[in-house]
Amino acid sequence: MATLEKQVMVVGIDDSEHSTYGLEWTLDHFFTPSLGSNSLFKLVVVHAKPSASSAVGFAGPGAGEILPFVESDLKKTAARVVEKAKEICTSKSASDVIFEVVEGDARNVLCEAVDKHHASILVVGNHGYGAIKRAVLGSVSDYCAHHAHCTVMIVKRPKIKH
Repeated sequence: MATLEKQVMVVGIDDSEHSTYGLEWTLDHFFTPSLGSNSLFKLVVVHAKPSASSAVGFAGPGAGEILPFVESDLKKTAARVVEKAKEICTSKSASDVIFEVVEGDARNVLCEAVDKHHASILVVGNHGYGAIKRAVLGSVSDYCAHHAHCTVMIVKRPKIKH
């Protein structure tokens, strides 16, 4: 019997609980230990690291002096985000996982990762911003849903009932 080449699933991660939940949910539903190596997907976990200049958001006197510190902090955050994702994958017995850190805006980085890996599914968490904050910041999930060349799955955390 011919072996089918696994489809690729890209999961976007950042340093939020929403993205952690999205990764855990994906692993629980598509990469369960009972499937072992029989999962239908190969997993690519992608973290978009903002550039220092975009994170600072201004150019002018003094900007050049703080950029190296901002860059260092962004690198530490990226390393922490990827390390946490690796721990989650290990704890859920997911193997055959590729981890990538790509500099740039998350919207573009995730859509480009889909194209690069010929992904059939992109998974993103949902921050649950209100309409005003979403209008100002722009929603990564909205952007990806309209621009990624694959199915986009937006994982929402259940609301906690009081």
